[in-house]
Amino acid sequence: MRRFHLIEIHEQAWCPAVIRDCATDYLQHVIHAANAYEPIAERLTNARARTGATCIVDLCSGGGGPWSRLEPALAACCPELEIYLTDLHRNLTASQRHASDRIKSYAESVNALRVPPELTGFRTLFTSFHHFKPDEARAILRDAVASRSGIGIFEGTQRRPREVLGMLLTPLIVWLLTPFIRPFRWTRLLWTYLLPVVPLVVVFDGVVSVLRSYTVAELTVFTAELRAAVMNGKWARQRRKACVRR
Repeated sequence: MRRFHLIEIHEQAWCPAVIRDCATDYLQHVIHAANAYEPIAERLTNARARTGATCIVDLCSGGGGPWSRLEPALAACCPELEIYLTDLHRNLTASQRHASDRIKSYAESVNALRVPPELTGFRTLFTSFHHFKPDEARAILRDAVASRSGIGIFEGTQRRPREVLGMLLTPLIVWLLTPFIRPFRWTRLLWTYLLPVVPLVVVFDGVVSVLRSYTVAELTVFTAELRAAVMNGKWARQRRKACVRR
């Protein structure tokens, strides 16, 4: 399938925070209940170990990501591990709810294209890299290289027709799972059942997520381009020009 970069409603600045938070809370509930990212725990553990990082900077964390499930596996190999949840439009209630001695909610808004220099560590993106246009996706990788940070990108969608069809069932799943999402909120019931805005936003954004998803081949092209730029010195020149502009 051809890639289409359409908008997702919940990531727009004009989307009401209550709708955005309900949508990300639903996604967080599904990721946690299904333990969707358990298969990558060993790979992520090994990648972090190769970089020597004792901190993970999770970008575009939304409702908290898969960390309540992944943290024990990673901490077993790195007892001093710290995980920072960050986002551009933060779901403060959810990120603080998932906070613990190791998992911390970063206080400021963080743009994944330009991560603040004080946030050092191995970077991760879960179910979020498809939000970015190709030039932005390349910028995220360049920023990681510039800061000498490892980065892991993990997606739960593939750009296939059957995935689009599967997303059309999302409103039914939202209606079934909403009573089990915690913490309980009357506003969640209002915007899910009486005024079914949340199911409509989730199904629309879900279809768009599939259409936006990058294939492994496309990601390989991005990394190959970056590797070539580093090898031929073009990267160093671009960094010098960027410093002059600043």
